[in-house]
Amino acid sequence: MNKSGIVDIELWQLMAAYAYVIVLLVIVRIMGIKREKIIVMSSIRMTLQLIIAGYILIYLFNHPSFWFLILLFLLMEGFAINNTFKRVKVPLNRELKKIIAYSLGGGTTISLMYFLLVVIGSNTWNDPRYFIPIAGMLIGNSMTGISLGINRLIDSMRTERDRIEGALMLGATPKTASKDIVNKAFDASILPTINSMLGMGIVFLPGMMTGQILSGTSPLIAIKYQIAIMLGILGSVAFTVLIFVHRAYKVFFNKDAQLLLPEETVTKE
Repeated sequence: MNKSGIVDIELWQLMAAYAYVIVLLVIVRIMGIKREKIIVMSSIRMTLQLIIAGYILIYLFNHPSFWFLILLFLLMEGFAINNTFKRVKVPLNRELKKIIAYSLGGGTTISLMYFLLVVIGSNTWNDPRYFIPIAGMLIGNSMTGISLGINRLIDSMRTERDRIEGALMLGATPKTASKDIVNKAFDASILPTINSMLGMGIVFLPGMMTGQILSGTSPLIAIKYQIAIMLGILGSVAFTVLIFVHRAYKVFFNKDAQLLLPEETVTKE
């Protein structure tokens, strides 16, 4: 325990956590579940990424710079957008990539600025201790949400082609014919966030709140921050996906309002 009363994790204790994962690997191998590689790679990658992030945060906290914050934010956005492309099951054409990029970038930027300026306060909006963690949570959750929305939108356009074309033949516009699909894509995107919110405080304590409590913060202060950030995440995910779905469905229709299958709208680059 250090001078502030916080229990520090010694190196040997951290190694004990890795030993726990090694036990898991042995069990997985004995059971014949071939997932050892992904477990090892994810553990190594997580460790390296967090160590690098830790040193970057230490530098930023000690040498705060507005322009460095903006550069880091742009890098986070770029990584999230690229990772979203990789999560989609089919190749994406240029138009869909553009829609994903400005939906994710625009939705998270607006949500972050509102949260920092209005909820947290204008005096600390460019403080790295607030800016970076909040930006990471908003971008990460929005990336997951929009990835789910893209896959659901593409799958539904394929599986419900007959229904959509039938509606078009009866005089429906592309917007009307695809309304249910757009709504389902939105639902799929925000469902993980909604489920997390429903179980929070009863089934589990979220990571951000747990971290604050372990660091010595009052549970009541931690609760207020957790409520605020979860509402911010919900808003960011919803806003990002709304921008996406209400533009992306148009990519699946040509100028004559004819439906194109996902395979007909994508090009491998």
